[in-house]
Amino acid sequence: MARPWKTRSKPLKNKIFAVAPMMDWTDRHCRYFHRLLSRHAVLYSEMVTTGAIIHGDRERLIGFSPCEHPVILQIGGSEPEHCVQAAQIAEKWGYDGINLNVGCPSDRVQSGRFGACLMAEPETVAACIREMRASVSMPVTVKCRIGIDNQDEDEDLDRFIETVAASGGEHFIVHARKAWLSGLNPKQNRDVPPLNYDRVYRLAERRPDLTISINGGIVDLAEAADHLAKVDGVMLGRAAYQNPWILADVDRALFGSENPATERRSVVDQLAEYAEQVMTGGARLRHVTRHVLGLYQGQPGARAWRRHLSENMHLDTATPQTLIDAANLVEDHSAAA
Repeated sequence: MARPWKTRSKPLKNKIFAVAPMMDWTDRHCRYFHRLLSRHAVLYSEMVTTGAIIHGDRERLIGFSPCEHPVILQIGGSEPEHCVQAAQIAEKWGYDGINLNVGCPSDRVQSGRFGACLMAEPETVAACIREMRASVSMPVTVKCRIGIDNQDEDEDLDRFIETVAASGGEHFIVHARKAWLSGLNPKQNRDVPPLNYDRVYRLAERRPDLTISINGGIVDLAEAADHLAKVDGVMLGRAAYQNPWILADVDRALFGSENPATERRSVVDQLAEYAEQVMTGGARLRHVTRHVLGLYQGQPGARAWRRHLSENMHLDTATPQTLIDAANLVEDHSAAA
């Protein structure tokens, strides 16, 4: 029997739709592509460690185009002073917010004492949030899991949320799966632990003073709309990468405004122009095109699109015309169908 969850009182125009950050994927080229498809979607960087932000090549690691706004920098770290430095740098660079990752379960993340292992240290997370909020004026948010290992009850999640909220945390993006910190690899942690949306719904009911977004296993905008009746925000993950055209209807379906992209071909033409610009700065075509292989998912000619790009985008001779040629193949298949 379906649970009679109460709908959230926040009006639709104030709801949040976001594209989930993904390590080694949500770079500036990916975000540029996604912004062509939706003006309303909140975009995130991939997770960048505080040390890399403080000491690394910032243009390469956290540079972005003004057209990407609203865009959030996601960081990994557990030392409040390092989080503060990263947040201050992010604000100077013009990010719209900063998000602390308390959900990634990889071994590399655990060895650095950040990510999902920090759910066992709510006081540490609270200190990071408190210090960042005191040092910057932009929003500071947390992305977490519903639990880790044997800390997997409502009470455990409540304890974590209450501790961090007491330090000023107001917006939590909750991946509706627990994480096993040992025994499962990151890929398995995205599939094996069962989804438990009800736990996130119950959290939202208990804490109407907080902004609660939900993430995990959401496959389309119809599902997203169902979740938005019960929580304040939705974060779409792998579906947005496997079939990015889903994002092209976000603005109409969820926010009642005009979609910026109505034809895939117009998006390809804009991407070709963008590729020409960034390639003059040293980027290779593959840096752009690796994000768009799923653009024609489910359409006649999709296989020809993927094959042409896959076979040619890595070549030294690849140019923006490679994108145009792939789109022309799609149109040829559509005309022949």
